[in-house]
Amino acid sequence: MSRSLALFAIGLTFGCGIGFVVAAGNGITFTGHDHGDPAQHGGAEHQMESLGHAHSQPLMITAGSSAPKIAVKVHKDPMSGWNLQVTTENFLFSPEHVSTADRPGEGHAHVYINGSKLTRLYGNWLHLGDLPKGKVEITVALNANSHSPLMIETDPIADSVIIENP
Repeated sequence: MSRSLALFAIGLTFGCGIGFVVAAGNGITFTGHDHGDPAQHGGAEHQMESLGHAHSQPLMITAGSSAPKIAVKVHKDPMSGWNLQVTTENFLFSPEHVSTADRPGEGHAHVYINGSKLTRLYGNWLHLGDLPKGKVEITVALNANSHSPLMIETDPIADSVIIENP
């Protein structure tokens, strides 16, 4: 009897652990809302629904010559995939300050493929390997150190390009 109870406890422990890992990997939380359902989100931070989900408030930037700017280009890689080139003005990539207090003019970027977040970007170049076939929209949006999206009025500071992936 005690051996059965011990095996049951071990199985329960591993089962719960695996369940939590699978849940976390699929965006399931205990916060009382569905991260995959934009209808369950409100407020200004969700004006960027096509750029993914964020819990942080947007960081509003004043328009003008000192506001951050971004431009993206995509180059076909001679071996495979694509190379994403990101050029910024009035913005410094600062991976050493990610998830810390915001500092004016610095942060990181988020890369989106067809509206779904792919990764964070901490520099000017990124290799994009397996992209969907056909028309692909690649968007790069600037974010503060705290992950808050940078916005001018209601517009994210972002740039997009559409490629045809054979």
